[in-house]
Amino acid sequence: MPKLLAISSGGGHWEQLMLIRPAFSDFDVLYATTLDGLPEKYGLENHTLVPDCNRNDVKAMIKSFFKILWLMRKQKPDVVVTTGAAPGLMALAVGRVFGAHVIWIDSVANSEKISLSGKIASKFVQLHLTQWEHLASGSTKYIGGVL
Repeated sequence: MPKLLAISSGGGHWEQLMLIRPAFSDFDVLYATTLDGLPEKYGLENHTLVPDCNRNDVKAMIKSFFKILWLMRKQKPDVVVTTGAAPGLMALAVGRVFGAHVIWIDSVANSEKISLSGKIASKFVQLHLTQWEHLASGSTKYIGGVL
């Protein structure tokens, strides 16, 4: 069974990732998030935590990057999917280097424009999705929303 890493920051990113869990039924899934207790709330057995970070805290980004790098080396996922934000973007970048198929789903909260992380992800992911039809263009596709 192929391995999938489903990763997102806590809050709305995590809620959206949880809504698409049925799409992962053909995979051995490891869930990763930044907030302790979230995986247990959803009854997920196979999960891990990664440090939260954002572009304004370089030290936190480095810490998160090395945890994600270690996770990728250990798990070797075939697919990495994220709804954002920074830790998910880093997981996609590392996953791509390790040969995984990488998928970005921009948060439904980004109704006016693609997020900064989403813009960066669009440069190297195999599938780049928006949840707003009017934001689809070029390599960014709209196939529906998760809410």
